Amino acid sequence: MSATPEVELAWIDGRFAIGRLPADAPAVVAAGGAFFSLTRTADETSIVCAEEAMPAAARSEGPYALFRVVGSMELGLVGVVAAITRPLAAYGVSVFTVATFDTDYVLVRESDRARAQAALEAAGHRFVGEPDPGR
Repeated sequence: MSATPEVELAWIDGRFAIGRLPADAPAVVAAGGAFFSLTRTADETSIVCAEEAMPAAARSEGPYALFRVVGSMELGLVGVVAAITRPLAAYGVSVFTVATFDTDYVLVRESDRARAQAALEAAGHRFVGEPDPGR
């Protein structure tokens, strides 16, 4: 059994929201900004975007802070999301994750940002180039 991976993480500037529209809703969102994700399933359309870009018709929550795993990971890499979410769960920090081809992104409530960083650093992860979480 291999050790839990220690990863480099980086905060992404901005305040984000997570929203839901019906599955058949036209997804009209300003896709600019530092991060945008749209996922459509048979049950819903989920949107993650800058708080100000969230469609008014969406049921949404926010603000969220967003960080990512630095670098590109191979698709077969095992345990990275668990290595990140396990310490956050231990600190009582809820998460919303988004995976892309290259890496993983994690959203935490803006009010949990400092606790999330403390939990991850205590678990051996390292934030690089991040803004001050106490801003």
